[in-house]
Amino acid sequence: MIDLHLHTTASDGALAPPDLVLEARAAGLSILSVTDHDTTGGLAAAQDAAAGAHIEVIPGIEISSVADGRDVHVLGYFVDPESPSLRAFLLSQRQDRLRRISDIRDRLSVLGCPIDIDPILDAAARGQSVGRPQIAAPLVRAGHVRSRDEAFDRFLEFGGPAFVPRAGVSPAEVVSLVHEAGGIASLAHPGLTACDALIPPLAAAGLDAIEAWHPDHDASTQAKYRRLAAALGLLVTGGSDFHGVPGHGASTLGSVALPAADLERLRIAADRRRAADP
Repeated sequence: MIDLHLHTTASDGALAPPDLVLEARAAGLSILSVTDHDTTGGLAAAQDAAAGAHIEVIPGIEISSVADGRDVHVLGYFVDPESPSLRAFLLSQRQDRLRRISDIRDRLSVLGCPIDIDPILDAAARGQSVGRPQIAAPLVRAGHVRSRDEAFDRFLEFGGPAFVPRAGVSPAEVVSLVHEAGGIASLAHPGLTACDALIPPLAAAGLDAIEAWHPDHDASTQAKYRRLAAALGLLVTGGSDFHGVPGHGASTLGSVALPAADLERLRIAADRRRAADP
């Protein structure tokens, strides 16, 4: 079983990297990728744990970009986490996340829903990549909402009264950055993001793949993106988007898995990229 979309406590997942690997082994996974948001901070610990569990951990990441004021996520696979350009970019991304957290806090205060963001800032200081999911938790604790889903529905979703746009780069720039780090770039959960119009120009800009297999894609949506990938000469990726948080991605590791043949095509593409740009 192959799951190429997993999150840890390095960003907004509930499990520490070693615990995620143990859960993955128990779920029967043989290959996984840790794809935390705007950080590779959990990768080394996951790989160390995987060495004793006989599981392969493919270096991955989920990078945030912006198109028309909306977040668009690009997955990177087989990336070099020590790439100087990637490291510098991710530092700037995490700094902007702190700016955004503070701005959301200010908007919530104006709306009569004050929250304490000090624990979020402390987590960021320890290296965690923080974002809107971490804002949802204090909203629940303060009694302003009953659940994470309600926090997003009422305040944090795109267009919501506390939504603050990200000051990020374009998806095409992220694709180039992933390539600079020796990786393969895949557009994350396009059915969830509803950004189909972006896909042909991104393919022309070098996008390598589309995430067809995802818990928010039903069978017809999955088939649609596989057809689109084939028409544009793109590969496909997939995974459970597991966070270990109710209502956020699949509830079970490996419940959405990538076929082995698709992973092999990704490996070949990554090998070719490294050979062309050693």
